[in-house]
Amino acid sequence: MEFHLDQGLEVLTQTPGVLSALLRGKSDMWLNARKTPESFSPMDVIGHLMHAELTDWIPRVRMILEDQDTRSFEPFDRHGFRALIAGKGGNELLDEFAELRRQSLHALTKLGVGEEQLTLPGRHPELGAVTLGNLLATWVVHDLGHIAQLVKIMASEYREAVGPWRVYTTILD
Repeated sequence: MEFHLDQGLEVLTQTPGVLSALLRGKSDMWLNARKTPESFSPMDVIGHLMHAELTDWIPRVRMILEDQDTRSFEPFDRHGFRALIAGKGGNELLDEFAELRRQSLHALTKLGVGEEQLTLPGRHPELGAVTLGNLLATWVVHDLGHIAQLVKIMASEYREAVGPWRVYTTILD
């Protein structure tokens, strides 16, 4: 499927609500669950998404619009979110993420990004040549990937509790 900005915006706009529906009001057991000791918890995922709003998506959009592929993007620190989430609860982080996403989508609109800019070139520090369309499609897929990750983390908490029904619960594989 070819990327279309309006379709991508459907997902990007709804992600904060999806996360809120999954995580708002959940106990610490759910918010701090991990599939492995080194994997992200739901709290980490929210922090990671917040960090990307601040340092990745819109800064890279601006770079493509202003410099195109004359400069490489700054590398993204996947774990650079720790200070953003320190000492905060899940509901507070969900509210902060929703506001950051609102600001990002407002900036995207204010920058005048439309279908005609999707072929503009950019330069990723590891991947090389990319386009604005590639970046925006990745933003959408990144959201969807982390939503799936959250659901899998939460499901894995009951891996043993489902007993023999495990054969029917493919999310636990």
